[in-house]
Amino acid sequence: MGFRIITDSASDMPQETAAELGVTVMPIHTRFGEEEYLDGVTLKPREFFEKLVETDEIPRTSQITPFEFEEEFEKWVSGGESVLCITMSAGVSGTYQSACAAAADFGDKVIVIDSRQFCISLYVLVVYACQLRDAGKTLEETAAAVEEAKKRVHVISVFATLEYLKLGGRISAAAAMAGNILSIKPVITINNGVVEVIGKARGSKKANNMLMEFIERVGGVDYQMPYCLGYTGFSGEVLTKYVEDHASRYKEAIRDIPVIPVGATVGTYAGPGAVALAFFNK
Repeated sequence: MGFRIITDSASDMPQETAAELGVTVMPIHTRFGEEEYLDGVTLKPREFFEKLVETDEIPRTSQITPFEFEEEFEKWVSGGESVLCITMSAGVSGTYQSACAAAADFGDKVIVIDSRQFCISLYVLVVYACQLRDAGKTLEETAAAVEEAKKRVHVISVFATLEYLKLGGRISAAAAMAGNILSIKPVITINNGVVEVIGKARGSKKANNMLMEFIERVGGVDYQMPYCLGYTGFSGEVLTKYVEDHASRYKEAIRDIPVIPVGATVGTYAGPGAVALAFFNK
């Protein structure tokens, strides 16, 4: 393989997929009250949403520590491999800083990249890095290509409810109540490493139209690069409807598009029923 690729569970990369790709996914700690779980390991996405809807208490997540990164880096470097570590955006978490602090002792054996993304947009960036590595690119070549390619990564998401943004302190209770009464659905992206609400649509049809307008505005989907759909909650029914509504726009590509269940990092604020698309623009 040449070198090991490491990311964090904010990528929502399932452990089974990670094993197939030769990726280590380091779990973010998620706490419900006094109970602590490892995102994607001891707390799968469906289990997370079961707990989320059963409690009024918003779960808390904590970044991966420098010590945890150091242990993981040591395991691979001592075995003769170099490491490319691609983390969630430094704009929303200290995980990148933790990885950099740990990497300082390993010289050029470990390269850390701030993806400026999280959730499924981090996922597609990691998949791209795997493709480069498996095509024979060196650690340095892959890191340089990922740094360049991350400028072309986008994610666009439609939330079904404002309730969890309210519980997480992102919006006021009055705004959430008004939005839910009017069936207002926030349309959200990641811009410069942080969450940005790019619009509020009344009803699913207008939200989906806004989503398609965004894709066209940034240049369209590059189907030669990795792309995927994501959903929050207990099933992908909402996502299935979205795919059916927009099948003509995606043409042949829609048949093989990967679908990823989103876990704790984004699910805490999205709540169930959100759909998202991550892609590289042309």
